[in-house]
Amino acid sequence: MKLTKYEHSTLVIEKGGELLVIDPGSFTMPLSDLLGVVGIVITHEHADHWAPEQLARLLDRSPDARILGPAGVATAASGFEVETVKDGDAVEVGSFRLQFFGAKHAVIHETVPIVDNVGVMVDDNLYYAGDSYTIPDVPVVTLAVPIGAPWLKIGDAMDYVLEIKPKRSFPVHDMVLSQVGKTMTQARIETVTQQHGGEFFVLNPGESLEL
Repeated sequence: MKLTKYEHSTLVIEKGGELLVIDPGSFTMPLSDLLGVVGIVITHEHADHWAPEQLARLLDRSPDARILGPAGVATAASGFEVETVKDGDAVEVGSFRLQFFGAKHAVIHETVPIVDNVGVMVDDNLYYAGDSYTIPDVPVVTLAVPIGAPWLKIGDAMDYVLEIKPKRSFPVHDMVLSQVGKTMTQARIETVTQQHGGEFFVLNPGESLEL
């Protein structure tokens, strides 16, 4: 199984010729060349995690791909057929086994509405919590760690990694940071990942990691 990171928080997992796409948002370059997509997971409704143009591109090449997300996504993406998932659900999509955790986006500010958000575990290996610090009640092998967002303080992200204790981690949600900011936050996530014996990887857009 191969993970490829695209811009911001878009992830593509490949297994046996099938692709699973996670959070194809507006901060990501057009996803026009992906074939064999069986599933698209959208963790929440914010535009940097899904865009109708991205869904249209994916479905144009893989019209049978299933779209999964929480209730808020189903409402926001009303022009698409979205299968609603929630905390505790487990779903088979093609050859992928997906488990969903959590219910709400992290707090940005008291004046900003809190939207639905689910984290997703792929094949008992890769865990990505969307815009939240939801901790699954199962071990995490590979953790996608957000490093830059209006709702994020790096100390909270570090504590999140320390509590999960992944065997390896890599940064996501990074398009709002300068290169200097990325370097600083990546170094902190690397430190806490290694504290419990894990490995840290920086994946630039288009780079892959074997899971």
